[in-house]
Amino acid sequence: MPNRAVVITVSDRCAAGAQRDESGPAIIDALPALESQLVHREIVADDVDAIRDRVTAWLGRAELILLTGGTGVAERDVTPDAIEPLLERRLPGFGEVMRLEAFKRTPLSIVSRSGGGIARKTLIVWLPGSPRGARECVQWLAPAIRHVCGFLRGETPH
Repeated sequence: MPNRAVVITVSDRCAAGAQRDESGPAIIDALPALESQLVHREIVADDVDAIRDRVTAWLGRAELILLTGGTGVAERDVTPDAIEPLLERRLPGFGEVMRLEAFKRTPLSIVSRSGGGIARKTLIVWLPGSPRGARECVQWLAPAIRHVCGFLRGETPH
């Protein structure tokens, strides 16, 4: 049974219709490698309450929530701030791998606040906002995402 996946793009410009979302579709294209099937996709503005509301709505209803955008250091980059209070378990290795692998070609990747964690039997991963960054991070994390989702569904032994 595939994981039920939600993809949320966090972007003021995309939410306002001023820019086309390319990162969300890049993640959706990678879902088969995660053994996941899209059940919902949306775009929200860079707003803590809006992000938290949309993520909370899917906790326990999907095994996987993937967000893209809002992970930098700009004042409007609030995705980690919105999600971290919801987490029951943080998975620091997710952010560490994303930054380490990206650092090999983009030294400024170390300022990314991308990461992962678990809340109400749902794996939440917040990814960079660039299509290339989001796509590469999903590739690097794919084995861990499959493992954690299987564990949350009770299919992967401890």
